[in-house]
This record gives sequence, structure tokens and C-alpha cells, in this order.
Amino acid sequence: MTEFNEMQQIKRKFFAMRNGVIADTLRKAGSPFRIIFGLNLPQIVEIAAVVGFNSDLGRSLWANTSTRESMLIAPMLMTPSDIGIDEAVGMCGECPSPEVADVLCHRLLRHLPFAWELSLRLAGDEREMCRYCAMRILWHYVYTRPAESGAVARLEIGRMSALTAGPARQIVEEVEFLAESEATNDASAN
Repeated sequence: MTEFNEMQQIKRKFFAMRNGVIADTLRKAGSPFRIIFGLNLPQIVEIAAVVGFNSDLGRSLWANTSTRESMLIAPMLMTPSDIGIDEAVGMCGECPSPEVADVLCHRLLRHLPFAWELSLRLAGDEREMCRYCAMRILWHYVYTRPAESGAVARLEIGRMSALTAGPARQIVEEVEFLAESEATNDASAN
């Protein structure tokens, strides 16, 4: 009987769940990956839950840049305490698409103990994808650090980047909404 290593087992699960319609749609939309199994995010989350945390396996899958699902599952397998700030910045710079960046930020980077510092460092990076990641991480600070998050997002809007403008505007709009709500609540309390 053939023994498969952990990465091979995951790839076999990808293959078993493949969806040609989704894969073709992603290819036609310009996905940068050579290999696309067409799994949706809940399927990838399900596989990650079975595998559990394994940062070494996550890093190996992250390095498999030709396969969409490998890069999407990788952040789900990494333990936040195993990631340093330089590695996190490097991962952001390696993101080949906003989809991968969104999963990276939501599933891993926002949970890092230095996520706020990371977002500020990424916001000052010249690479658009790093700044995109900064906006995605900053979203999680809109309610706890609204003034600072809004200020960073406003600076990003000024850079006129098609990639980052949308997420930056969302942050600014949410910060402004919170300020208006607070002003309304204060006025009605008086």
C-alpha cells in the first residue's frame, strides 16, 4: 500500500473535491495560478480543520505558489505564535492575488500579537499588495483604534492605487459612521 506524506494527502483531498466549473471560471477571470482545483473556501476550511495546526506544513504549502488551494490553506494551518513580523511581511509581499491576501490576513495575520504594528509597517511599504494587506488587517482595528486606522486609510486613499482604494475607503467610511453614531448618541443623551 502506498504511503502519502501530509502534503500529498492534502493534495489528494483537493483533487477529490475539485470543481471544474469554478476552476474554469477562475482561469477565465485571470487567476495567476497554474493549478486550480476549484475548491470553495468552506471546503478548504474543512480540510484545514481536519489537518489542524502545523506551521511547517503550512510553510511548505505556501511555497507551492503554482497551486491556488495550497496558498489558500497554508495560513489556516500556521500557528500565529510561530510567525515573526519579518516572515509576515514577506508573506504579504508574496501574495499573488487579493484572494490569497484576504485569506492570509483574516485567517492568520490579524491574530498575530503584533498585528497592529504589522499593519503600520505594511502601510508604509512600496508594494501594493503589502499595502492591501495593511488595509485588510486595519479593518479589524476600526472599532478599537478608529482615529489611527482612519488616518492610515486616508493616506492610502491619497496614493490612488486601484488595488487598495476600495478597502481604504471602507475603513474611512466605517470610521466616519462610528463618529456620526457616537455624536448622535451623545446628542440624544443630553
